Amino acid sequence: MGRVVHFEIHVSDMVRAKAFYGEIFGWKFEDWSEYAGMPYFGAVTGEGEEMGINGALMQRHGAAPQPGQALSGYACTIGVGDYDAAEAAILRLGGTVALPKYALPGMAWQGYYIDPEGNLFGIHQPDKNAGQ
Repeated sequence: MGRVVHFEIHVSDMVRAKAFYGEIFGWKFEDWSEYAGMPYFGAVTGEGEEMGINGALMQRHGAAPQPGQALSGYACTIGVGDYDAAEAAILRLGGTVALPKYALPGMAWQGYYIDPEGNLFGIHQPDKNAGQ
C-alpha cells in the first residue's frame, strides 16, 4: 500500500511562505537547497512521534495558479487546536478564504484557504460537538 510520506508546496516568494506557514502553524524550516539543487526548505511540522508528515517549500518553476482555476494537485489539510485563531492568523498574514468554516457534524470544523503564494490548503479542528 502506498502511503503519503512527504509534501511539497510550490512558492514564488520563499521568505514570505516561510513566515506564513511558520507563524501560523509553528513549522520549522531546514535549508535543503544544496541537496535539491534549487531553493528548497524542509518543513518540520511536528514532533517525530506525532501523527502526520513533514514536507517542504520548493521554488516554483512557472506561474502561480490563477484564482478560480480548478485544483491541480492535492490539497493538504492542517490540524489546528483553535480554528478561529488559525483563521485570524491566516487572514492577517495575507491568506484568503476559499471555502468558509463549516461543520463536519459530530467530528470537526473544516475550511479552505489560499496562501499568499496562490496555493489551496485546509484547516481542521476536531470537535465532537461541531454542527450540534
